[in-house]
Amino acid sequence: MKVMHIHFGKDGGAERFFVNLANALHDRGVEQRMLIRPDRSWRKEIEACGPIYEGVFRRISLSRFILSARMNRILKDFQPDVIMAWQLRASRFMPKYKNARRISRLGDYPEHLDYYRNVETLVCITPDIARKVREFGWQRNVEVIPNFTRAKPGAPISRAQLQTPENAFVVIGMGRFVKRKGFDTLMRAVAKLDGAYLWLLGDGPERENLEALAGELGLRDRIRFTGWRTDAYSYLAAADAFSITSLHEPLGNVCFEGWGAGKPTVSSRAEGPAWVMTDGEDALMVDCGDADQLAAALVRVRDDAGLREKLVEGGRRTLETRFSEEVITRTYLRLFETGSTAE
Repeated sequence: MKVMHIHFGKDGGAERFFVNLANALHDRGVEQRMLIRPDRSWRKEIEACGPIYEGVFRRISLSRFILSARMNRILKDFQPDVIMAWQLRASRFMPKYKNARRISRLGDYPEHLDYYRNVETLVCITPDIARKVREFGWQRNVEVIPNFTRAKPGAPISRAQLQTPENAFVVIGMGRFVKRKGFDTLMRAVAKLDGAYLWLLGDGPERENLEALAGELGLRDRIRFTGWRTDAYSYLAAADAFSITSLHEPLGNVCFEGWGAGKPTVSSRAEGPAWVMTDGEDALMVDCGDADQLAAALVRVRDDAGLREKLVEGGRRTLETRFSEEVITRTYLRLFETGSTAE
C-alpha cells in the first residue's frame, strides 16, 4: 500500500491527527510520501514516515503551476495507490490522477463543495458533517471515520510549578483561544467554585480578552495561562477534571484527551462531543455557553468520588471500543484497499 498525503495546514487539531495517522500507517507498513507547508512545527514527528516535500498552494500565482508540475513528477515516480488531501486547500490541489483512489478528509463543515471536483471519496469525521455534505448534493462516496489520539499518559507536573495548592480542585481546558472554544464560559463556571483553580493550555487571538475577563471575575489568583504545551498529558495528569466548552466543535482531538489521561470529563453539547460522549456514562454534558450548568457539573465531579470513577472507566471503555488507534487505522486501511469502510 502506497499513500501520497497532501497537507497545507498549519497548527491545530487537524494537523495533530495528520501526524497521528501518518505514524499509525507507518507502523503498519504503509509506504508514504507527504507534501506539506514549509516550517511546520510538527515536521520532525513525521520524518520517519517517508519522504517529505514542501510547498505552498496559491490559487492565483505562477507557483501553482510549478507546484502542479512537481506533483506530477512525484506521482510518476511514486505511483501511489491512494492520494489523500487534508482539508480544503489541499483538496483544491488534488491532481486528476486516475491510477489512485482520491480521498479528501473533512475536519469541519464545508461551506460548499466546489473545491472537491477531483475527489472520489469524502471522509467526514462525524455523521452530521456527512449529512451536510449530502445536503449540498454530493453524489460520490462519503465515509464517516473519526479521529483517535496517540498521546500517552505522562508523569504529572508539580503543582508548585504553576503556583497551585496541592489540595486545590484543578480544572483544565485546552485549545486555541478563539470565541467558539467557549473558554469564557469555563472561566465564569470556575469562578463560581470556591478555591478551584483553572489551567488553560493554549493561546490565540482571544488571550487578551480572557486575561481581562479573569480580572473582572476576580479569578486572577486562581487561573494559569500556560501557553501551548507539547507535554499536555503531564498537565492533565496533575489536574482533577477536564472540560470542553466549545460552542462549535466538529470532533477535535480534544474530545479524547481527558479520557486518554484518565480524567473525568465535563463537556458542552457541541456537535462532535454530543456524538462521541454519553451523558452520565463517560462524561457529564451541559448546554453550550451555560456557565451555571457547567459549574454544577464540576461540583458533582469534585464531590462524588464514585461518579469520577464511573466517568473515567466509561471514557476508557469508549476510547477502546470506538476511537482507538487500532479501530480507526484499520478502517482507513479498509477504505484505501477497497474504496469503502464496509466490512
